[in-house]
Amino acid sequence: MNNDTRHHVFDDPRNVRRVIRALLVACVLLAGLDLFIHRHVDHPWEGAFAFYAFYGFVACVLLVLLAKELRKLVMRDEDYYLKRELPPLPPTRGEVDDA
Repeated sequence: MNNDTRHHVFDDPRNVRRVIRALLVACVLLAGLDLFIHRHVDHPWEGAFAFYAFYGFVACVLLVLLAKELRKLVMRDEDYYLKRELPPLPPTRGEVDDA
């Protein structure tokens, strides 16, 4: 089978919308449960509505921003490995030297 004709689950926009809707429903359901479930917290700010959702979101955003800055530090040029002069390969069996 040709790779160009293969279809994946998320090639169909309806499936993408279904997954996004399912995630939104899960988020709303969990945020709604946060109103009714008593949590045993160690710090007062942990008792705020949807604290862990906001905390996780902010942590993910900060992680992405930190990774973007770290990329600038560790990134190499596109031709980084081509710049180095490689030693010549030794002759293989059967090759005759022209010398």
